[in-house]
Amino acid sequence: MSIYTAKVTWTCDSPETFTKNRYSRAHTWSFDGGVTVPASSSPHAVRLPYSVEEAVDPEEAFVAAISSCHMLTFLWVAAKKGFLIEAYEDNAEGVLAADADGRQSMTEVTLHPDITWGGTEIPTAEQLDEMHHLAHEGCYIANSVKTAIKVHS
Repeated sequence: MSIYTAKVTWTCDSPETFTKNRYSRAHTWSFDGGVTVPASSSPHAVRLPYSVEEAVDPEEAFVAAISSCHMLTFLWVAAKKGFLIEAYEDNAEGVLAADADGRQSMTEVTLHPDITWGGTEIPTAEQLDEMHHLAHEGCYIANSVKTAIKVHS
């Protein structure tokens, strides 16, 4: 078993308007390695200026976590199979929509990995599909969510 932590910190910037729902959603995420990331609600969920467009929002972080986990597992699978990857880039997309119960949910995440292969062996389309399947099956985050995850390579 492993334990993972994140410290989320928010401070009220407008006590006089807090109960009127007019306050900044800006906050920070701090991680054990010493990195602190500016975070906020999404401007799609809470209008500006109460959201911070430049900050990471939970929905983006969710998509990034799925993409990152898939990539890390895919790299491991490819290395075990003897394929050399020189670069991996994914422009992942998440869809926030009503789920089967009518609640807003991240219903789908689509990964768009662009892989630069090195060496003399390049996987066939069938091998690539198998590696993505194995990566999906081995990804801790994918195993933890009900979101549909698709890979378009």
